Amino acid sequence: MAKSSSLILNNDTVQKKLSRITHQIIEENYKEKEIVLIGISENGFLLAEKICAILKKLRPEIDIQLIELLINKKNPLKDSIQIKPEISFKDKKIILIDDVLNSGKTLMHAASYIISKNIAKMNTIVLVDRRHRSFPIKADWVGLTLSTTIQEHISVLIKNNEISVYLE
Repeated sequence: MAKSSSLILNNDTVQKKLSRITHQIIEENYKEKEIVLIGISENGFLLAEKICAILKKLRPEIDIQLIELLINKKNPLKDSIQIKPEISFKDKKIILIDDVLNSGKTLMHAASYIISKNIAKMNTIVLVDRRHRSFPIKADWVGLTLSTTIQEHISVLIKNNEISVYLE
């Protein structure tokens, strides 16, 4: 049986959703002088780069740090979590970003790691929320909430600076 794919979000729609999410970040953090964006490798980090660029354009006075969080998504406990570059999160405002929220396992482990660093506050962003939670975590800002079956899969393709989302 061949796998079929349906385009859910094209690049233009994704860009609009990222712009809307960035405006929500600004509204929520209008008093902040510094924000740390942490993207979960690999697609979460690429989305964080996009959000960072929009934030810098809209609010150049905010010091924005962009961090990549490396985690084994299949088995988060197998390998240690790493961040690049290494910085202190102490008393900082953190925004954790990933592409798809399904069971919540990856986001939960990443959030647990970040919270252990004595941060001031954390919010979460996902481009697509599938709502199949096995862990008690939610995204504060979501591009698209999509009800899917467990058998279906969401693919976020980032190629040539274009982002598209497919249901498989």
